[in-house]
Amino acid sequence: MSYLEYAVRTVPSGLRKVLYLNWPLVFLLSAICSVGFLMLYSVAGGSPRPWMEPQMERFAAGMVVMLFVAMVPIWFWRNISFVAYAVALLLLIAVEIMGEIGMGAQRWIDLGFFQLQPSELMKIALIMVLAAYYDWLDIDKVSRPLWMLPPILLILVPTALVLKQPDLGTAILLLAGGGFIMWFAGVHWGYFLAVIASGVSLVWAVMASRGTDWQLIRDYQFRRIDTFLDPTSDPLGAGYHITQATIALGSGGWTGRGFMQGTQSRLNFLPEKHTDFIFTTLAEEFGFVGASSLLGLYALVLVFCYVSAMANRDRFSSLLILGIASAFFLFFSVNMAMVMGMAPVVGVPLPLVSYGGSAMMVILAAFGLVQSAHVHRPR
Repeated sequence: MSYLEYAVRTVPSGLRKVLYLNWPLVFLLSAICSVGFLMLYSVAGGSPRPWMEPQMERFAAGMVVMLFVAMVPIWFWRNISFVAYAVALLLLIAVEIMGEIGMGAQRWIDLGFFQLQPSELMKIALIMVLAAYYDWLDIDKVSRPLWMLPPILLILVPTALVLKQPDLGTAILLLAGGGFIMWFAGVHWGYFLAVIASGVSLVWAVMASRGTDWQLIRDYQFRRIDTFLDPTSDPLGAGYHITQATIALGSGGWTGRGFMQGTQSRLNFLPEKHTDFIFTTLAEEFGFVGASSLLGLYALVLVFCYVSAMANRDRFSSLLILGIASAFFLFFSVNMAMVMGMAPVVGVPLPLVSYGGSAMMVILAAFGLVQSAHVHRPR
């Protein structure tokens, strides 16, 4: 035993847990959030209100939540995984009954002091329950059809509820996040090939249903697809978002126009500049260098998560870390692809950078689970 290991083991257990935290991951998350604060200050015209200051308060609360979750033994989170899933599912059902409507969608529950979006909770609860299920299931049963039914139902039920809100972007993230867990658990690749074939068939059915009595998605979602395929077809209507985003991205060049010098955001040409399209503000003001730097921070978060998962000998912990890291990858990759015109606009915020309370709190709590798995891993 080295002197450092001896020194760590001689400190009180509570302090030892703090020392065992994955501190590089904490610093990376703080750096990403700081980028968000900077951008929210800029899009508000150099004012901490109405976005930067509340976001900083949520970040402080979220860090407390993350550290609290990290200090709790990972076996506790495994044991309550099904409870967490059930609570998130009940909240999704409650949204259908008493949810607040905003921008044509019914996604929030008004708690008075906070607008709760249950679909954000479900993103993490689904990963927890699937990791617990595959931790409990014998490895030789993972790909048997009978044992495939429970995880499929666990994924499809909340996805259907989220689609009804409607929230296509979150529904896609739930499907993809659940698929990642099943892949990491060792489900046979043939099932995924069947899902891909079914997905292609579903896309064909969606497009064929347009204008019929059995239309599968809303008219505004079809307009988003049209806009994705040809943004110039309606540059002042459905294509306005992506057209202005493209202008902002291109005008930034290599090094950007400078902090608070972005014309698209300062002159309010850029829609949703503090939420879904905040990445374009960053690219306009700091250019390719700034955008690539943020992408590099995201990539480092994934690296530290995957290294932690590979070093962990507990199956639930490994699956949990891999699932959360993969979901995090989906969050920022879908947003970036969306604002760059590489994917339809589906309303997915940029994690830890876009303005939003539920999203930030849930993501930091999720990384608290990653930290719990890291702190309490077998040594």
